[in-house]
Amino acid sequence: MSVTTSAPHSEQPGRIMSGEMAEQPAVLRRILEQGAPRIREVARLIAAKKPRFVLLTARGTSDNAALYAKYLLEIQLGLPCGLASMSTTTAYGAKPDLADVLVITVSQSGGSPDLVASTRAARDAGALTLAVTNNPDSPLAAVSEHHIDILAGPERALPATKTYTASLLALYLLVEGLRDGDGAPAAALPDLAAQLLSRQGEIKQLAARYRFAERMVITSRGYGYPTAKEAALKLMETSYIPALSYSGADLLHGPLAMVDNISPVIAVVTDGKGGEALQPVLDRLRGRGADLVVIGPRAQVEQASAGFDLPTSGVPEELQPILEIIPLQLLAYEVTIARGQDPDAPRALAKVTETH
Repeated sequence: MSVTTSAPHSEQPGRIMSGEMAEQPAVLRRILEQGAPRIREVARLIAAKKPRFVLLTARGTSDNAALYAKYLLEIQLGLPCGLASMSTTTAYGAKPDLADVLVITVSQSGGSPDLVASTRAARDAGALTLAVTNNPDSPLAAVSEHHIDILAGPERALPATKTYTASLLALYLLVEGLRDGDGAPAAALPDLAAQLLSRQGEIKQLAARYRFAERMVITSRGYGYPTAKEAALKLMETSYIPALSYSGADLLHGPLAMVDNISPVIAVVTDGKGGEALQPVLDRLRGRGADLVVIGPRAQVEQASAGFDLPTSGVPEELQPILEIIPLQLLAYEVTIARGQDPDAPRALAKVTETH
Protein backbone atom coordinates (compact mmCIF):
# COMPACT_ATOMS: atom_id res chain seq x y z
CA MET A 1 0.00 0.00 0.00
CA SER A 2 1.15 3.53 -0.68
CA VAL A 3 -0.01 6.51 1.39
CA THR A 4 0.23 10.04 0.00
CA THR A 5 -0.25 13.42 1.64
CA SER A 6 -0.85 16.87 0.23
CA ALA A 7 2.08 18.57 -1.44
CA PRO A 8 3.71 21.77 -0.17
CA HIS A 9 2.59 24.96 -1.87
CA SER A 10 4.89 27.80 -2.81
CA GLU A 11 3.71 31.24 -3.92
CA GLN A 12 6.30 31.27 -6.70
CA PRO A 13 6.57 27.99 -8.64
CA GLY A 14 9.80 26.20 -7.83
CA ARG A 15 10.81 28.55 -5.03
CA ILE A 16 11.32 25.77 -2.49
CA MET A 17 13.20 23.42 -4.81
CA SER A 18 15.41 26.27 -6.00
CA GLY A 19 16.25 27.25 -2.45
CA GLU A 20 17.11 23.70 -1.46
CA MET A 21 19.34 23.18 -4.48
CA ALA A 22 21.17 26.35 -3.47
CA GLU A 23 21.83 24.93 0.00
CA GLN A 24 23.95 22.06 -1.33
CA PRO A 25 27.41 23.66 -0.92
CA ALA A 26 26.61 24.45 2.73
CA VAL A 27 25.25 20.95 3.33
CA LEU A 28 28.34 19.32 1.82
CA ARG A 29 30.57 21.53 3.95
CA ARG A 30 28.54 20.67 7.08
CA ILE A 31 29.02 16.95 6.47
CA LEU A 32 32.76 17.38 5.99
CA GLU A 33 33.18 19.55 9.06
CA GLN A 34 30.59 18.16 11.48
CA GLY A 35 29.50 14.77 10.22
CA ALA A 36 32.80 13.21 9.17
CA PRO A 37 34.00 12.27 12.70
CA ARG A 38 30.80 10.34 13.42
CA ILE A 39 30.95 8.62 10.02
CA ARG A 40 34.55 7.57 10.68
CA GLU A 41 33.54 6.11 14.04
CA VAL A 42 30.67 4.13 12.48
CA ALA A 43 33.06 2.89 9.79
CA ARG A 44 35.54 1.75 12.45
CA LEU A 45 32.87 -0.24 14.30
CA ILE A 46 31.64 -1.86 11.08
CA ALA A 47 35.16 -2.68 9.84
CA ALA A 48 35.85 -4.49 13.11
CA LYS A 49 33.00 -6.91 12.29
CA LYS A 50 34.53 -7.76 8.87
CA PRO A 51 31.29 -8.20 6.89
CA ARG A 52 31.57 -10.62 3.96
CA PHE A 53 28.74 -9.12 1.88
CA VAL A 54 26.74 -5.89 1.71
CA LEU A 55 23.01 -5.65 1.05
CA LEU A 56 21.66 -2.19 0.18
CA THR A 57 18.04 -1.25 0.81
CA ALA A 58 16.27 1.90 -0.40
CA ARG A 59 13.44 3.40 -2.45
CA GLY A 60 13.24 6.21 -5.02
CA THR A 61 16.02 8.78 -4.93
CA SER A 62 17.67 6.92 -2.06
CA ASP A 63 17.77 3.82 -4.27
CA ASN A 64 20.01 5.73 -6.67
CA ALA A 65 22.25 6.75 -3.76
CA ALA A 66 22.39 3.08 -2.74
CA LEU A 67 23.43 2.12 -6.27
CA TYR A 68 26.26 4.65 -6.01
CA ALA A 69 27.31 2.97 -2.75
CA LYS A 70 27.29 -0.39 -4.53
CA TYR A 71 29.84 0.88 -7.06
CA LEU A 72 31.96 2.35 -4.27
CA LEU A 73 31.94 -0.78 -2.12
CA GLU A 74 32.66 -3.16 -4.98
CA ILE A 75 35.37 -1.04 -6.61
CA GLN A 76 37.08 0.47 -3.56
CA LEU A 77 36.74 -2.45 -1.13
CA GLY A 78 36.14 -5.48 -3.32
CA LEU A 79 33.07 -6.32 -1.25
CA PRO A 80 30.27 -8.03 -3.18
CA CYS A 81 27.02 -6.08 -2.93
CA GLY A 82 23.38 -6.58 -3.78
CA LEU A 83 20.30 -4.38 -3.92
CA ALA A 84 17.61 -5.80 -1.64
CA SER A 85 14.18 -6.94 -2.82
CA MET A 86 12.28 -5.93 0.29
CA SER A 87 9.09 -7.80 -0.57
CA THR A 88 10.92 -11.10 -0.09
CA THR A 89 10.78 -10.48 3.65
CA THR A 90 7.93 -7.96 4.06
CA ALA A 91 5.41 -9.66 1.74
CA TYR A 92 6.66 -13.24 1.39
CA GLY A 93 8.10 -13.71 4.86
CA ALA A 94 11.41 -15.11 3.65
CA LYS A 95 14.03 -15.65 6.36
CA PRO A 96 17.47 -15.42 4.75
CA ASP A 97 20.68 -16.17 6.62
CA LEU A 98 22.32 -12.77 6.97
CA ALA A 99 25.12 -13.64 9.37
CA ASP A 100 28.22 -11.56 8.59
CA VAL A 101 26.21 -9.41 6.16
CA LEU A 102 26.14 -5.62 6.40
CA VAL A 103 22.72 -4.21 5.54
CA ILE A 104 22.76 -0.49 4.68
CA THR A 105 19.36 1.16 4.44
CA VAL A 106 19.30 4.60 2.81
CA SER A 107 16.23 6.77 3.39
CA GLN A 108 15.75 10.51 3.54
CA SER A 109 12.93 10.37 6.08
CA GLY A 110 13.58 7.00 7.68
CA GLY A 111 9.83 6.60 7.93
CA SER A 112 8.68 4.18 5.22
CA PRO A 113 7.20 1.08 6.89
CA ASP A 114 8.71 -1.41 4.45
CA LEU A 115 12.20 -0.03 4.99
CA VAL A 116 11.75 -0.26 8.74
CA ALA A 117 10.28 -3.76 8.55
CA SER A 118 12.94 -5.11 6.21
CA THR A 119 15.73 -3.63 8.36
CA ARG A 120 14.23 -5.14 11.49
CA ALA A 121 13.94 -8.50 9.71
CA ALA A 122 17.57 -8.24 8.56
CA ARG A 123 18.75 -7.56 12.08
CA ASP A 124 16.71 -10.51 13.38
CA ALA A 125 18.37 -12.64 10.67
CA GLY A 126 21.82 -11.81 12.01
CA ALA A 127 22.79 -8.82 9.86
CA LEU A 128 24.81 -5.85 10.97
CA THR A 129 22.50 -2.92 10.17
CA LEU A 130 23.25 0.69 9.29
CA ALA A 131 20.69 3.41 8.53
CA VAL A 132 21.71 6.47 6.51
CA THR A 133 18.99 9.10 6.93
CA ASN A 134 18.23 12.78 7.30
CA ASN A 135 16.31 12.06 10.52
CA PRO A 136 18.16 10.61 13.53
CA ASP A 137 14.84 10.33 15.40
CA SER A 138 13.20 8.21 12.69
CA PRO A 139 11.81 4.69 13.15
CA LEU A 140 14.50 3.40 10.77
CA ALA A 141 17.28 4.86 12.88
CA ALA A 142 15.70 3.30 15.96
CA VAL A 143 15.68 -0.26 14.57
CA SER A 144 19.21 -0.07 13.12
CA GLU A 145 22.33 -0.91 15.07
CA HIS A 146 24.19 2.07 13.60
CA HIS A 147 23.03 5.38 12.11
CA ILE A 148 24.57 8.12 9.99
CA ASP A 149 22.85 11.52 9.90
CA ILE A 150 23.37 13.22 6.54
CA LEU A 151 22.78 16.64 8.15
CA ALA A 152 20.89 18.12 5.19
CA GLY A 153 18.34 20.00 7.27
CA PRO A 154 14.59 20.02 6.53
CA GLU A 155 13.72 19.33 2.89
CA ARG A 156 10.25 20.53 1.89
CA ALA A 157 10.22 20.34 -1.90
CA LEU A 158 8.93 17.01 -3.13
CA PRO A 159 11.89 16.41 -5.51
CA ALA A 160 14.85 15.47 -3.30
CA THR A 161 17.98 17.44 -4.18
CA LYS A 162 20.19 18.33 -1.23
CA THR A 163 19.45 15.04 0.53
CA TYR A 164 20.65 13.13 -2.53
CA THR A 165 24.07 14.79 -2.73
CA ALA A 166 24.34 14.65 1.06
CA SER A 167 23.66 10.90 0.98
CA LEU A 168 26.34 10.41 -1.69
CA LEU A 169 28.94 12.27 0.32
CA ALA A 170 28.05 10.43 3.54
CA LEU A 171 28.32 7.08 1.75
CA TYR A 172 31.65 8.08 0.19
CA LEU A 173 33.03 9.01 3.62
CA LEU A 174 31.74 5.74 5.04
CA VAL A 175 33.61 3.73 2.40
CA GLU A 176 36.68 5.87 2.93
CA GLY A 177 36.50 5.05 6.64
CA LEU A 178 36.08 1.34 5.92
CA ARG A 179 39.30 1.35 3.91
CA ASP A 180 41.09 3.64 6.39
CA GLY A 181 41.16 6.58 3.98
CA ASP A 182 40.92 10.20 5.07
CA GLY A 183 38.40 11.44 2.49
CA ALA A 184 40.63 14.45 1.76
CA PRO A 185 39.68 14.69 -1.96
CA ALA A 186 36.12 15.59 -0.94
CA ALA A 187 37.27 18.91 0.55
CA ALA A 188 36.93 20.61 -2.85
CA LEU A 189 33.28 19.64 -3.33
CA PRO A 190 31.49 22.56 -1.59
CA ASP A 191 33.26 25.19 -3.68
CA LEU A 192 32.84 23.20 -6.90
CA ALA A 193 29.14 22.73 -6.18
CA ALA A 194 28.78 26.48 -5.69
CA GLN A 195 30.47 27.08 -9.05
CA LEU A 196 28.00 24.75 -10.77
CA LEU A 197 24.99 26.42 -9.17
CA SER A 198 26.24 29.82 -10.34
CA ARG A 199 25.91 28.62 -13.96
CA GLN A 200 22.13 28.19 -13.88
CA GLY A 201 21.80 30.55 -16.85
CA GLU A 202 23.59 28.00 -19.06
CA ILE A 203 21.19 25.31 -17.92
CA LYS A 204 18.19 27.53 -18.61
CA GLN A 205 19.34 27.85 -22.23
CA LEU A 206 19.84 24.10 -22.44
CA ALA A 207 16.38 23.48 -21.03
CA ALA A 208 14.77 25.17 -24.03
CA ARG A 209 15.67 22.06 -26.06
CA TYR A 210 13.35 19.95 -23.95
CA ARG A 211 10.32 22.18 -23.46
CA PHE A 212 8.25 20.13 -25.89
CA ALA A 213 10.06 16.81 -25.52
CA GLU A 214 7.82 13.74 -25.49
CA ARG A 215 10.48 11.41 -24.11
CA MET A 216 14.16 11.43 -23.23
CA VAL A 217 16.95 8.90 -22.84
CA ILE A 218 19.69 9.34 -20.26
CA THR A 219 22.73 7.08 -20.30
CA SER A 220 26.04 6.59 -18.55
CA ARG A 221 28.36 3.89 -17.29
CA GLY A 222 30.19 3.11 -14.06
CA TYR A 223 29.95 5.72 -11.35
CA GLY A 224 27.83 7.88 -13.65
CA TYR A 225 25.03 5.33 -13.99
CA PRO A 226 23.35 6.24 -10.66
CA THR A 227 23.47 9.86 -11.86
CA ALA A 228 21.62 8.92 -15.05
CA LYS A 229 18.95 7.12 -13.04
CA GLU A 230 18.53 10.00 -10.60
CA ALA A 231 18.38 12.57 -13.43
CA ALA A 232 15.65 10.56 -15.15
CA LEU A 233 13.69 10.37 -11.90
CA LYS A 234 13.97 14.13 -11.36
CA LEU A 235 12.75 14.88 -14.89
CA MET A 236 9.82 12.48 -14.62
CA GLU A 237 8.62 13.61 -11.21
CA THR A 238 8.86 17.33 -11.96
CA SER A 239 8.17 17.82 -15.69
CA TYR A 240 6.32 14.51 -16.32
CA ILE A 241 8.53 13.79 -19.36
CA PRO A 242 9.02 10.02 -19.70
CA ALA A 243 12.77 9.81 -19.15
CA LEU A 244 14.37 6.41 -19.64
CA SER A 245 17.71 5.72 -17.98
CA TYR A 246 20.06 3.04 -19.26
CA SER A 247 23.54 1.83 -18.62
CA GLY A 248 25.38 2.48 -21.87
CA ALA A 249 25.98 -1.27 -22.20
CA ASP A 250 22.26 -2.02 -21.81
CA LEU A 251 21.35 0.73 -24.27
CA LEU A 252 23.26 -1.15 -26.98
CA HIS A 253 21.37 -4.36 -26.21
CA GLY A 254 18.12 -3.27 -27.83
CA PRO A 255 16.84 0.12 -26.61
CA LEU A 256 19.17 1.90 -29.06
CA ALA A 257 16.64 0.99 -31.76
CA MET A 258 14.25 3.66 -30.45
CA VAL A 259 16.85 6.43 -30.82
CA ASP A 260 16.65 8.45 -34.04
CA ASN A 261 17.64 11.93 -35.22
CA ILE A 262 14.90 13.62 -33.18
CA SER A 263 15.47 11.63 -29.99
CA PRO A 264 16.86 13.72 -27.11
CA VAL A 265 19.69 11.84 -25.40
CA ILE A 266 21.69 13.05 -22.41
CA ALA A 267 24.97 11.27 -21.74
CA VAL A 268 26.61 11.59 -18.34
CA VAL A 269 30.31 11.12 -19.05
CA THR A 270 32.55 10.69 -16.04
CA ASP A 271 36.18 11.69 -16.37
CA GLY A 272 37.73 8.27 -15.92
CA LYS A 273 37.14 4.60 -16.69
CA GLY A 274 33.36 4.94 -16.81
CA GLY A 275 33.64 7.65 -19.43
CA GLU A 276 36.07 5.54 -21.43
CA ALA A 277 33.66 2.60 -21.35
CA LEU A 278 30.88 4.89 -22.62
CA GLN A 279 32.78 5.98 -25.75
CA PRO A 280 31.47 3.22 -28.06
CA VAL A 281 27.94 4.17 -27.01
CA LEU A 282 28.54 7.83 -27.81
CA ASP A 283 29.90 6.84 -31.21
CA ARG A 284 26.79 4.78 -31.96
CA LEU A 285 24.51 7.62 -30.83
CA ARG A 286 26.31 10.09 -33.08
CA GLY A 287 26.04 7.61 -35.92
CA ARG A 288 22.28 7.50 -35.49
CA GLY A 289 22.10 11.30 -35.55
CA ALA A 290 20.75 11.52 -32.01
CA ASP A 291 20.20 14.93 -30.42
CA LEU A 292 23.08 14.29 -28.02
CA VAL A 293 23.82 16.47 -25.01
CA VAL A 294 26.83 15.63 -22.85
CA ILE A 295 27.27 16.38 -19.18
CA GLY A 296 30.96 15.85 -18.54
CA PRO A 297 34.50 17.05 -19.28
CA ARG A 298 34.92 19.90 -21.75
CA ALA A 299 36.59 17.71 -24.38
CA GLN A 300 33.52 15.46 -24.45
CA VAL A 301 31.08 18.37 -24.55
CA GLU A 302 32.85 19.84 -27.58
CA GLN A 303 32.12 16.65 -29.57
CA ALA A 304 28.36 16.73 -28.83
CA SER A 305 25.43 18.74 -30.18
CA ALA A 306 25.43 20.66 -26.90
CA GLY A 307 26.34 20.10 -23.31
CA PHE A 308 27.54 21.32 -19.96
CA ASP A 309 31.19 20.97 -18.99
CA LEU A 310 31.98 19.86 -15.47
CA PRO A 311 34.98 20.96 -13.36
CA THR A 312 36.31 17.42 -13.04
CA SER A 313 40.04 18.13 -13.30
CA GLY A 314 41.67 16.67 -10.20
CA VAL A 315 38.39 15.24 -8.87
CA PRO A 316 38.51 11.44 -8.40
CA GLU A 317 36.00 9.60 -10.57
CA GLU A 318 34.20 8.23 -7.52
CA LEU A 319 33.40 11.76 -6.32
CA GLN A 320 32.21 13.15 -9.65
CA PRO A 321 28.58 11.94 -9.24
CA ILE A 322 28.14 14.50 -6.46
CA LEU A 323 28.90 17.21 -9.04
CA GLU A 324 27.29 15.56 -12.09
CA ILE A 325 23.79 15.57 -10.65
CA ILE A 326 23.69 19.29 -9.82
CA PRO A 327 23.29 20.59 -13.41
CA LEU A 328 20.76 17.82 -14.02
CA GLN A 329 18.74 18.90 -10.98
CA LEU A 330 18.81 22.42 -12.39
CA LEU A 331 17.76 21.06 -15.78
CA ALA A 332 14.73 19.30 -14.30
CA TYR A 333 13.80 22.52 -12.53
CA GLU A 334 14.21 24.73 -15.62
CA VAL A 335 12.38 22.33 -17.96
CA THR A 336 9.48 22.16 -15.52
CA ILE A 337 9.24 25.93 -15.21
CA ALA A 338 9.42 26.27 -19.01
CA ARG A 339 6.50 23.86 -19.33
CA GLY A 340 4.41 25.98 -16.97
CA GLN A 341 4.46 23.55 -14.04
CA ASP A 342 5.52 23.79 -10.40
CA PRO A 343 8.49 21.58 -9.48
CA ASP A 344 7.75 22.06 -5.78
CA ALA A 345 4.49 20.16 -6.01
CA PRO A 346 4.39 17.35 -8.60
CA ARG A 347 0.94 15.90 -8.96
CA ALA A 348 0.00 12.75 -7.02
CA LEU A 349 3.27 12.67 -5.03
CA ALA A 350 4.02 12.99 -1.33
CA LYS A 351 7.25 13.91 0.45
CA VAL A 352 7.12 10.70 2.46
CA THR A 353 5.82 7.73 0.49
CA GLU A 354 4.76 5.03 2.91
CA THR A 355 5.08 1.70 1.10
CA HIS A 356 4.22 -1.55 2.85
